Amino acid sequence: MFAKGFRVKSNSVIKGSDRRKLRADAQTAFSLSTDQLSRLMPSKEDLNVVKVYLNKGEAATLYVLNKNPIFFEMDKRLYPTVYTLWSCPDLLVSFTTWPAVLPKLVGGADLMLPGVILPLSGLPKVRQGDLCAINLAESRAPVAIGLANMSTAEMLAAGMKGKGIITLHTYLDQLWAFGEKTHPPAIAHTHDDSGGVGDQKEDKEEVIVEAVSVENVATVLPSTEGDSQDLDNLRLNLETEPEDVTSPTGQAGEVENLEVAHFEVSEDAGSEQDAAETIRTAQEQMDELLLECFLHALKYKVKKADLPLLASTFLRIHMYPCCPEGRTLEIKKSSYKKLSKFLQSMQQKRIIQMKEFSKGVESITAVKWDHTDLKAFRVPEMATGNDVKVDRPTEEVYQPPEISSFYSVPSKLIPLFEHAGLGKDATLSNVDVRNIITNYVKSNELIHHCNKNYVVVNPTLCDCLLEKSEHHVVATLKWDELFARGVQDPIKIYSRIG
Repeated sequence: MFAKGFRVKSNSVIKGSDRRKLRADAQTAFSLSTDQLSRLMPSKEDLNVVKVYLNKGEAATLYVLNKNPIFFEMDKRLYPTVYTLWSCPDLLVSFTTWPAVLPKLVGGADLMLPGVILPLSGLPKVRQGDLCAINLAESRAPVAIGLANMSTAEMLAAGMKGKGIITLHTYLDQLWAFGEKTHPPAIAHTHDDSGGVGDQKEDKEEVIVEAVSVENVATVLPSTEGDSQDLDNLRLNLETEPEDVTSPTGQAGEVENLEVAHFEVSEDAGSEQDAAETIRTAQEQMDELLLECFLHALKYKVKKADLPLLASTFLRIHMYPCCPEGRTLEIKKSSYKKLSKFLQSMQQKRIIQMKEFSKGVESITAVKWDHTDLKAFRVPEMATGNDVKVDRPTEEVYQPPEISSFYSVPSKLIPLFEHAGLGKDATLSNVDVRNIITNYVKSNELIHHCNKNYVVVNPTLCDCLLEKSEHHVVATLKWDELFARGVQDPIKIYSRIG
């Protein structure tokens, strides 16, 4: 709706009565609390009413607070802007999609259901026509609002195919540009509902690893040789005071049991050391994979024209596709834990330069293309042993179809083409048209005898190619003009793919 520019009709300070009405309408429409309402529309802040005409002529009203539009109204319905949703991210029911979809939405496209990330807890409950927000897998901050094209039940019944959300307003569109052009904050998803978030999932995996390590310690004791009496003696000896152990009255069997306990504890300590060594090695491997994908993406994917580049976009669009087949890039399992820390370390090495344009949103602003690490990097060979180097995603690269144009002969040009045995609606290529006209001129000896760059216009050419106002004025045509008129006059143009 706001993908293209709009025309401002008027801009005035809101009246007190209209301000109260807007507060009441907003509180009713979005179930705002008093605190939320006061934060969104402070009583002492300037609030303007801006009436605009959209690209297609529709009238809309914008409510602008401190240079930022916070609501817009169309057909007597109130809608929040992304600026408002960044302050209240849970104001609307949200659908999550991938970052690569955002440019399409900004261009005016609607959100299709195949692009919606299906949460583990299920899609939010909506009815057709309900107002919804759209956020990205990397952040809960809404980047668009729209109307549900169908209910949740209908979405599931359609197999998650078709149009899901009719987009009304997006981050980076003309309504956003009417404000201060700030960027969305980084708001973490509160639960692991999407494949793009996954923080809690990784945390759970770490907890499971720790639990297994503890269980390994607990299961060492049953593996010792001896009966249940030996285990009882072992527990007894561990709880015995030092003076009891060294007592002259102590039995030899208790000393032996103490030695067994010492042996078992040593074996358990060795198991913990092996586990730590395994974790350390896996962490180092993930660090190496992270650096490999980083250098691969910079050297073969990112162009100077792409800068500045959001760090999150760099990760998802450029780094993830560079991960070798059969492996998974998981930053949380590296020593850095977070992408920002890894990029900061690369900045310290002076490979890249980072800048925080808004709080929590970092971008790569410059790349030192002649850095030693970048120049020395080579893409590892494929696992098959071939000498082919991978510098692109594993998916097949899209090859656009070849489109050829063909012309259909209209009734007006039949006298010119009938000598070639062609009738009405015959399909010809551009080359065919030029050849037929050339043969016609030569066969009728219409080349000007003084200047071969001109063709004499006979009655047939006059009727076919000249306008009525030119019939008694134009006597000759240049070859290029002759061909141009012959190609432009056919009004039916067909395209063939293949």
